[in-house]
Amino acid sequence: MPVALRTLVSPPLFLAADIRAIDRQWAAAHPATSLMARAGAAPADLAGTLASESGEPVLVLAGPGNNGGDALVTARLLAAQGFRVNVVSRSDPARLPPDAARAWAAWRESGGTLLADIPPSRRYSLVIDGLFGVGLQRDINGDEARWIAQANALNCPRLALDMPSGLDSDSGRIRGCALHADHTLTFLGLKPGLLTADGPDCAGAVHLDLLGVDPASLPVSPGIALTQLEKRHCLPPRARNSHKGQFGHVGIVGGAAGMVGACLIAGRAALQQGAGSVTLGVLDERIVVDYFEPRLMFAVPENLLNAHLDVLAIGPGLGQGTRAHALLQAALAASCPLVLDADALNLLAGDPDLARQATRRSAPTLLTPHPGEAARLLGMHNTDIQASRIEAAQRLGTQYHAHVALKGAGTVIAHPDGRYALNTSGGPWLAQAGSGDRLTGMIAALLGQGLAAGDALEAAVWLHGHAPLGLRG
Repeated sequence: MPVALRTLVSPPLFLAADIRAIDRQWAAAHPATSLMARAGAAPADLAGTLASESGEPVLVLAGPGNNGGDALVTARLLAAQGFRVNVVSRSDPARLPPDAARAWAAWRESGGTLLADIPPSRRYSLVIDGLFGVGLQRDINGDEARWIAQANALNCPRLALDMPSGLDSDSGRIRGCALHADHTLTFLGLKPGLLTADGPDCAGAVHLDLLGVDPASLPVSPGIALTQLEKRHCLPPRARNSHKGQFGHVGIVGGAAGMVGACLIAGRAALQQGAGSVTLGVLDERIVVDYFEPRLMFAVPENLLNAHLDVLAIGPGLGQGTRAHALLQAALAASCPLVLDADALNLLAGDPDLARQATRRSAPTLLTPHPGEAARLLGMHNTDIQASRIEAAQRLGTQYHAHVALKGAGTVIAHPDGRYALNTSGGPWLAQAGSGDRLTGMIAALLGQGLAAGDALEAAVWLHGHAPLGLRG
């Protein structure tokens, strides 16, 4: 039975190779039971609730593989329920995979017909996209690209089976063009491409159906979807008999002339997220008080680095001058958890000695790059980062022995041991100056209050994109 993504807690993520392995394992253990029959029945039930009440037919786009077979099963079941169904497909039945060929034959035997093209100027109550699923390994062009464009222009709901056609299931990048679905019903397991890069824009509301496969039989995956906070992400309730010294002294270094706001935003966010006290080491020495948030303390940056801190963050508004370089070098020697953001990352990327020093830290290190900063750190182009966001974040985590949040649509949180999470909160409203500075302060606050580094990073990223919910309780 389909389950909405938002109701799941840390569901695992599976690459296309994993899904193919699950398919093979099921077929070997259950030779008489096809998963395709189940994969066709699930969307038939969902389609009945999604189709508009216009009385117009349902348009089904069936491709040349198993995804097309799923669509044909769905079409047959919808027709049996009384829906008028138009199936568009140019697949050669002799070249279809066995299960898809049987679905094609069953559709024809039930009296179904196949159209070679989408009829012009016809209206539909629903589009079901079964052109391409996880097996897509090329850019879409030709007739299929034209069909996708026509489907995107139709004024009715669109339901994608397993993956929106044209969306890479592993990376979330668009291969040539992609269907923009209102709903995606994905099978057997969640795919990373639904949740990062172009995935959130193409997939719409995501639903998962395991098709009756026992979750315990699924392979172990290093990735999860960060859909809700788990207990490990949450701070314990504060005792009434407590004081600020129990909740972390956070130091934040940055704020060169003209960029002081970045440091102030980070500091305010740290206090709002519960840090016991926050001291800013602002490079612009004219700034000695924040009248909006007078609880913030100020210190000479070099003196702050020698103070006793529970966590240190450096980078917001830091600049890349000689003084900033020296401050980063000193910060990398700190014995407390260290959050590196913004210009601290740019300095790290430009100096191999600093990079080596970062990899040798014994205390936790956390990096929060946007794609451009990640590209500089890895010596790659920005487009290469976006084409494989999970791999890029994992490379950074391994290279710097760090916990990494690669920001963007579907922020990737990668850990030094290879585990990763894709965040499902947030949206385009975060694409604004100061958003990353606020995240830095939130991360530092949770670290200072005692959360483990990886858990603090995941919790901060999720909360940053969510409504302003408290973390205690």
